[in-house]
Amino acid sequence: MGSVVSFENHALAKLRAQVAAAEEANQDLIAFARGHSGAVHSIHAAVLAAIEAEGLDHLIHVVTQEWPQILGLDAVAMALWVGDTGMRADASGLQFVDAKLIARTARGFDGVLLRGVERGHPLFGPACDLIRAEALIRLDSAPPLPSGLLALGQRGSQCFETPHGSELLLFLGRVLSRCMGRWLIPGG
Repeated sequence: MGSVVSFENHALAKLRAQVAAAEEANQDLIAFARGHSGAVHSIHAAVLAAIEAEGLDHLIHVVTQEWPQILGLDAVAMALWVGDTGMRADASGLQFVDAKLIARTARGFDGVLLRGVERGHPLFGPACDLIRAEALIRLDSAPPLPSGLLALGQRGSQCFETPHGSELLLFLGRVLSRCMGRWLIPGG
């Protein structure tokens, strides 16, 4: 006579493992959604602050002084060039820089570049030694407006695994470019 082999214990263990994996994936999805929602809120708040700027000087102040707090960053710098003239602005003020440095960096990528670094881009100025994660965002404008970069940095290392953050940052850069155009073109 044959014996009956029970698969119940094996099937039950397998089912428990699948339920645990599904629960872990669900928690990861919830954490992502909460983080994404927070990022969207921060970007919206930064855009509203830029739109409310009352002039180019005020816009630069908003970007370099207010955006770090709004976006939860350690450093924000903006660099622009027109022809052979380049300038950068950060929390310490406005300085002239080599336009070729800005143009060369901007030509190195399309849209947004997210990366972990040992040292931040030189456009961060004195803060570059502290930066361990940076986002460089191209600011593309048609002549006669300047083109440039928006540099966002943080001290903590960051893992960049999702394109959703890039889309939000690209939107932020496009809004900044249009806000600058509003103040740089007479009657704009």
